Amino acid sequence: MARTCTLQQEKRAGARDESVAAEPARSAEARSRCGAGAASHRRRRPGGKMAAGFKTVEPLEYYRRFLKENCRPDGRELGEFRTTTVNIGSISTADGSALVKLGNTTVICGIKAEFAAPPTDALDKGYVVPNVDLPPLCSSRFRSGPPGEEAQVASQFIADVIENSQIIQKEDLCISPGKLAWVLYCDLICLDYDGNILDACTFALLAALKNVQLPEVTINEETALAEVNLKKKTYLNIRTHPVATSFAVFDDTLLIVDPTAEEEHLATGTLTVVMDEESKLCCLHKPGGSGLTGGKLQDCMSRAVTRHKEVKKLMDEVIKSMKPK
Repeated sequence: MARTCTLQQEKRAGARDESVAAEPARSAEARSRCGAGAASHRRRRPGGKMAAGFKTVEPLEYYRRFLKENCRPDGRELGEFRTTTVNIGSISTADGSALVKLGNTTVICGIKAEFAAPPTDALDKGYVVPNVDLPPLCSSRFRSGPPGEEAQVASQFIADVIENSQIIQKEDLCISPGKLAWVLYCDLICLDYDGNILDACTFALLAALKNVQLPEVTINEETALAEVNLKKKTYLNIRTHPVATSFAVFDDTLLIVDPTAEEEHLATGTLTVVMDEESKLCCLHKPGGSGLTGGKLQDCMSRAVTRHKEVKKLMDEVIKSMKPK
C-alpha cells in the first residue's frame, strides 16, 4: 500500500519541522520588508493588470524588485524550498515506485527488475539503467519524439549520481557470476514541470529504490535455468542516500534555492549539489552560466547538507508508516 508524507515550510504548516531547524526562521522584520516591497510595487503599478503587464514586459526587473527585499514573487525567502511531498509504492505493477512533488513540479519513478547476462568486463555485476522522460504533457516547452537535450542531460545526471554515490553496489545485483544478473530499469517521468527537475528526479529515484523488493533466484544445476521464489523477497541494500539541492544565480551574485521554471529562465546560471548522509559531495552539476566564488560554493554545500537532513527525515517517516505495526 502506498504511503504519502509532506514537508512544509513554517508559514504553510503552522510549525517548523525539527529538520529545518538549521535554516534560520524568517523574522517578523523580514516578513514586513517582503510585504512592504510587494505593497510598494503595487503602489507604483496600480491594479493587477498593470502588475501583470509589467511582469510580462520586464520579467527580470519584476523579479529584482522582490529579490532586493530578500523574497520572491511566490512569497518564499531566497533560501526556502517549496512544499515537498513523497508517495512511495504508488505504482502497483512496478517492482518499486515513488511519486515526488516539489511545489508544482511532479515526477514519478517506476522500477522494473529483469534478468540479463552480466557485462563481459564485469562478470559479477548487474545493471542500473535510468531514463528521464520530459513529455509534452508536463509542459508546452517540450515536444513529442526523441528525447530532447534537457531530458538527455537529466538522464546523464541521474546516471552520474548512481555511479558516484554508490547508492547500490552493482555486485549486489549479480545472481550467478558470469551467468545471470538483475537489471533495474528506472523510468522517471515528469508529470508537471515547474523547474528544479534534477532535485525531484533524484529524490524520486532514491525513494523508489527503497521500495524495491527482489525475489530469491537460484540456478538449477541440471537445467541451467533460473528458478524464482516469489514468496521470499528482500529489499535492496541501499548503501548511501544522495540528495540533490539546486540553486539559481541572479545577476552573477545572488543565490536562490529550488528555482521555479520562470526563475531558471531568468537566472544567469544554475548549480546542483548532491550530498550524502555523511556530508560527502557525490556530484556537482554546473551547466555553464555565471561563475561562483569559493565562498558562495561553500554556502551552497552547507545548504545542501541541511536539505539532506530534511529530505532524509521525510522519507524515513513515509517508510516507517509503511511497516506493519
